[in-house]
Amino acid sequence: MAKGRNIAVGIDVGTHQVKVIVAEKDSQKSPEFERDSLPRIIGSGISESRGIRHGFVTNLNDAAKSIRYAVSIAEKSAGISIKKAYISIGGVGLSAIISVGTVVVTKADNEITDLDVKRAIEESEKELPNAYIQNRKIIHTIPLEYRIDGKRVLGRPQGLKGVKLEARVLYITSLAHHLSDIMLALEEADIEIIDVTASPMAASLVTLTKTQKIAGCVLANIGAETTSIMVFENNIPVSMEIFQIGSNDITNDLALGLKVSIEDAELIKLGQGKHGEFSKRKIEEIVVARLSDIFDLIEDHLRKIDRSGLLPAGIILTGGGSGIPNIEELSRIALRLPSKQSRLKLEGNTKTMFRDFEWSVAYGLVILGLTNDDDDSIDMGLGRRWLNKTRQSLWTWIKQFLP
Repeated sequence: MAKGRNIAVGIDVGTHQVKVIVAEKDSQKSPEFERDSLPRIIGSGISESRGIRHGFVTNLNDAAKSIRYAVSIAEKSAGISIKKAYISIGGVGLSAIISVGTVVVTKADNEITDLDVKRAIEESEKELPNAYIQNRKIIHTIPLEYRIDGKRVLGRPQGLKGVKLEARVLYITSLAHHLSDIMLALEEADIEIIDVTASPMAASLVTLTKTQKIAGCVLANIGAETTSIMVFENNIPVSMEIFQIGSNDITNDLALGLKVSIEDAELIKLGQGKHGEFSKRKIEEIVVARLSDIFDLIEDHLRKIDRSGLLPAGIILTGGGSGIPNIEELSRIALRLPSKQSRLKLEGNTKTMFRDFEWSVAYGLVILGLTNDDDDSIDMGLGRRWLNKTRQSLWTWIKQFLP
């Protein structure tokens, strides 16, 4: 990595493609994170994902080669050597669960301290069901709300008085062997991992505004083989879900329905290629049928968490599958919510980026990397405790799997 320059590298190891972004923070711009002053991209690389299905590694050597190739392209375009990176974890192994922990306040005068808050969060972790957590690793610990003697607290509880403190916490987890395999693939590609972030979290950094997250919205990342959603309210993520359906399913349906190759079906899906040779109505029927399946799953989840039709900022679409024509209108009708396709303001060397919404995860990772040392430089709505805890504990845990 170039010395004396504030540079970060983000690697998004997806099922369809491995994407690498190298970005540099402009010291002349405001230190605060703003959508109008995003870091300048100085290099990028992309390769076909091999040895990866549904977000987990099926062949370690093939996965490492895919990562190495994408990194080599990014190195050439950026003119630097890449040794360290921020990475994302996604796919079917990603999951979220809410747990509640309750503790008795320790001080004699019943004033709540940082220690009480820490104990309440730790207690919520202990309350996670063994059947759920035994094969999983916690990636993010996100406090959702606190209650003092049964009454909800607006803001932080420190300094208030009460007998019992209750913490309601969202845990984002990954299957332990999926996480270890991804990290091993990066090690095989000679990349040192600085930090690991859940893919939906990384994407949210550059696709959502603070206003959208405060009002309430759902970010839907339609990938090749999976669709991930993350629901925000009051500027924090309150729910996350992964569905085993993605844009490849639409491509496969078009290939079967129109009797064309996978390559032609992919172009037709995106409104390109030989779509004029086929009935527009038939193409729309196939695409709408599969998109309806995706939006039905999203609607079911929103109904489950009592947010159906109740998110003022609506649904924001990102990922490779969000480039399908008329997808905004289809999601608006299906979910009865405002709908918007995300658009990134990519500054710098973006020659390899033909569709910016495919790069939201990788770009979010470099945003995270370039603002990670400044507590106030980026408003994620979460604070830094969960991120620092992940950084300190993740490598201690994973080293036991490394050769």
